[in-house]
Amino acid sequence: MKKTRRNFIRQSGLAAGAGLLWLYGCGPAATHQSKGQAATDTEGEMFFKISLAQWSLHRTIRDKKELDNLDFAAITRNKYGLDAVEYVNQFFADKAKDAAYLAEMNKRAADNGVKQLLIMIDGEGGLAETDSKKRTEAVENHYKWVEAAQVLGCHSIRVNAFSSNPSAEEAAKAAVDGLSMLGEYGKQAGINVIVENHGGFSSDGKWLSGVMKTINMSNVGTLPDFGNFCVRRDSGTEWGGECIEEYDRYQGVAELMPFAKGVSAKSHDFDENGNEIHTDYMKMLKIVKDSGYTGYIDIEYEGDRLSEDDGIKMTKALLEKVGAALS
Repeated sequence: MKKTRRNFIRQSGLAAGAGLLWLYGCGPAATHQSKGQAATDTEGEMFFKISLAQWSLHRTIRDKKELDNLDFAAITRNKYGLDAVEYVNQFFADKAKDAAYLAEMNKRAADNGVKQLLIMIDGEGGLAETDSKKRTEAVENHYKWVEAAQVLGCHSIRVNAFSSNPSAEEAAKAAVDGLSMLGEYGKQAGINVIVENHGGFSSDGKWLSGVMKTINMSNVGTLPDFGNFCVRRDSGTEWGGECIEEYDRYQGVAELMPFAKGVSAKSHDFDENGNEIHTDYMKMLKIVKDSGYTGYIDIEYEGDRLSEDDGIKMTKALLEKVGAALS
């Protein structure tokens, strides 16, 4: 925890104050003319704006013959008509400290008038581990992503409040400590630390909202996801195996919205009318609206019956339809 903001700004190679422009909401979309498709007119009629979560294209990106991480901003604007992206760290896992690569990401976003909102972080350890050594290591593993988020002008990193301890109470205490430590580090860079309901205790809305209330920090919050409310699987892990206990998704989102700094519209399958069959989007978006939230809601298509391209387009159409109806 000895690394200072001065040190990491120097090491990240920020150019001519570009990172500071981002911190105050003056990123590429604000300073460059878009060269791609204009954002949908429908967004102006809705209480929220739409962004694209990179995970929606995870299969396509993993096959680098079709799409590379650096192409994501252009695809988001030119193919889907959206002006904001949410990255996943595993698609540029070894680039967090690569100043040239991050500068190229900034250039691609700027060239297409795209805002870079956040980075979803996986594989860096659980911030609710009750073993203090593991928890501290997890906190420190996230430092480089706080720094990368600042360089990219993101407002947040999404982290995981995972714990291998079966005690919800002990895990909650550990989560308060781990998230508070990382939150203090993030505060120096103007970066939020936000937790998604992403398996295990974090998918229990009451548990996670309780952790947030205890922390009570302005830059530590949540990223409510319309899905991901499985709290227990037969495998005993956060992911993998069959879900044997699921938290009510509508109650969970309602409990997490007071702390939300982003919202994720998870989708898998659609009926003949274009409605998501697992989540009532009208009911869910009303919960989001009633909370007073007016920021971005990301498209996170995760199904396998449709192509990723079709799934993104159908989720976008559904968000626009329901968003317009609620406006």
